[in-house]
Amino acid sequence: MTAFLAVLFRELRLAARHGADTLGALLFFFVAGALFPLAIGPSPETLARIAPGVVWVCALLAALLPLDRLFGGDFEDGSLDQLMVSGAPASVVAGAKALAHWLVTGLPLLLAAGPLAIMLQMRFATLPVLLGGLAMGTAVLSLLGTAGAAIVLGARRGGVLLPVLVLPLATPVLIFGTLAADAAGFGLSARPHLLLLAAFLAACLPLCPLAAGAALRGAVD
Repeated sequence: MTAFLAVLFRELRLAARHGADTLGALLFFFVAGALFPLAIGPSPETLARIAPGVVWVCALLAALLPLDRLFGGDFEDGSLDQLMVSGAPASVVAGAKALAHWLVTGLPLLLAAGPLAIMLQMRFATLPVLLGGLAMGTAVLSLLGTAGAAIVLGARRGGVLLPVLVLPLATPVLIFGTLAADAAGFGLSARPHLLLLAAFLAACLPLCPLAAGAALRGAVD
């Protein structure tokens, strides 16, 4: 736990020095969401119908933006080697990196999702379900993204390979998160879809740090 907290606080301090990454993800989130009314039209009924999918897709793509720097900077300056020989398990380092990514990127996106959804004419009654699903979904995206970033670390054109690797794995999260918000919008129970999101999160919590840790050891060796 001490090693986990040490790596976590280190990542948060580094993120505070490079706040442009978080700002860039938020700007992309809003700009991408604002493009849909321009392309589809200003009809409130149409916007309300597509709002959950738009918010989820924009959040997914925005969360991918900082991932190529998650391990890249440490790999280039030798910090990753120091982390690997510090005595902390590689999976603990990866888990701390994933939590830091969610706190720096996923949590701001979650807070920004409400205004974007309102801008897209989503009903207020649907917002709690949307935000609850996004809370779990962004955590899953951070875990999957951390594993993907570790796997492509050191590879040529890793920044291109990373979305190709992560997006298919994140597709079920996108589907069930959107279905939960749609169900709430039609007055149906969103509980089954939210439970499936919780199951994905429960599966990713142990598996993704272990996979990322194995990939980090391979990259360092």
